[in-house]
Amino acid sequence: MLSASFGLVSELKKQYKAPKNKLLSLEKQGQILRVVKGLYETDKSASPLLLSSAIYGPSYISFETALSYWGWIPERVTAITAATFGKNRTKRFDSSYGTFLYRDIPKAAFPYEVYIKSEGSRSFLIAGKEKCLCDTLWRESSLGSEKRLKEYLFENLRIGEDAFYSADFSIIFDLCGLYNSANLRILKKMAQKRMGEKNDDTSSADD
Repeated sequence: MLSASFGLVSELKKQYKAPKNKLLSLEKQGQILRVVKGLYETDKSASPLLLSSAIYGPSYISFETALSYWGWIPERVTAITAATFGKNRTKRFDSSYGTFLYRDIPKAAFPYEVYIKSEGSRSFLIAGKEKCLCDTLWRESSLGSEKRLKEYLFENLRIGEDAFYSADFSIIFDLCGLYNSANLRILKKMAQKRMGEKNDDTSSADD
């Protein structure tokens, strides 16, 4: 199945003198759906997650969408939010598959803790739960203290405390150094403290 206009246009160019007209004809017939300008999808029920990277990139699913995907926040998000780098602005696309938002993070942090997830025969890129948390905090204005950071996590974002404290804090600790952010410095101290507590618990169990 052809999922995007890039493959479809390439095929049409070999067969038709006016491939754009053919695309318009297929769209009117309902055989393809326009996602955004220049991008078409053949599957009406395709998950928006599968389309995000094709719409704008390089990018991967992150922020509220990834937090929801991993079950960290209770709300089902409506817009698909993704991370980019070097764009210097938030980009928005509205389509029949929903709203897609793209937000910059530091280039140094971009490649890490990003995973390939499959849906049927297709796949998409998504930040791991620790990474999407770091991305989210980097985009948030300075919170100033651990107390306010916890309020933001547990009250504003409504991340469950059990879910948060079950995270891999060694990953969080390593990631935080890739962002020049006061919020991430606070989170790094929290991670360091949590890792120390776990080491103490292990030592006590060994005694």
